[in-house]
Amino acid sequence: MSDKIKSFRILDLFSGAGGFSYGMEKNEHFQTVIAVDFNPNALATFKYNMPDTHIINGDITDADIKKQIIELSKELNVNMIIGGPPCQGFSLKGKKLGLNDPRNYLFNEYLNIVEALQPDVFTIENVKALLSTSAGWFKNQIIEKVHQLGYHVRYGILNASEFGVPQARERAIFLCCKEKAINLPIGSNEIVTVKDAISDLAYLNSGEGAFEQEYLNKPDSEYQIARRKNSKKLYNHKASNHSAVAIKKLSMIPPECGKEHLPQDMLGKQQFSGTWGRLKWDSVSPTIDTRFDASSNGTNNHPFLNRAITPREAARLQSFDDDFVFIGAKVQIRQQIGNAVPPLMAKAIADKIYEEIGE
Repeated sequence: MSDKIKSFRILDLFSGAGGFSYGMEKNEHFQTVIAVDFNPNALATFKYNMPDTHIINGDITDADIKKQIIELSKELNVNMIIGGPPCQGFSLKGKKLGLNDPRNYLFNEYLNIVEALQPDVFTIENVKALLSTSAGWFKNQIIEKVHQLGYHVRYGILNASEFGVPQARERAIFLCCKEKAINLPIGSNEIVTVKDAISDLAYLNSGEGAFEQEYLNKPDSEYQIARRKNSKKLYNHKASNHSAVAIKKLSMIPPECGKEHLPQDMLGKQQFSGTWGRLKWDSVSPTIDTRFDASSNGTNNHPFLNRAITPREAARLQSFDDDFVFIGAKVQIRQQIGNAVPPLMAKAIADKIYEEIGE
């Protein structure tokens, strides 16, 4: 490459609370200068944790918002775009219209902004099924569009657990660069376990905890030391206030087990195998979703305490540092955490980009 890039100035579209940007900024050569989202609650969390970033709250399909994004991006010398545009039309039913399916308008808006700004590099993050649906037809549509814009592209599925994240979260990643093809980062088989991530927080019962509190225990692992490095206080470690029935059910489930230990008349309407499941200390967590604080939702109950995991425990399993504070009501916070790109996976992508085209 003729001109190596000294610094990457990022426009984060569909930013949410900022997991993608927060992870990118763990590489000192990356800085998110603009974050865009339609959710003001998520942006409040973003701004609290990354106060130097310009925040744009609005719908990118709105002409005025889009103009604001493009003008500010040019003014601030944006040379990289990241984001996970929703693609509801990428289903078996959507093949007829493909990228022209109206449900994919946000995906097209993302690419329209790429076309307007011509960044050196951009990356798209999405559900892994995007690559396989209709025998890869939609994946090929995306690749064709990216090539038309003049970019090389590499794509694949990254599993967060291979990049130091204590969670088996798989996402499709497209890495697109003007000058050369950049391969996706290669992970490691060494895993960080649930115990490595949250054993120091294993003392709250249902309804206990607070938005801000002191640490009660010393860290038990290198992972905990790293997450606690810059935080003097413990934030967002508050357990859901479960019903008496839910607590009774959990009390009947042994450590690291699931609903197979409940009598038939207590199973309720949940049909899925993972419901009422407990996390396993020596494994990675399953994917953290936006309802991790509901004991009946899936395998997101504490390995031995009679409660679901707290927002801070979920954030640890997503690889957020403890000084990343989530702002808002309970339902807003769980959405912010469950929808986030794991920061350590984002850092791995940033490191690979810098290795290939950085100065």
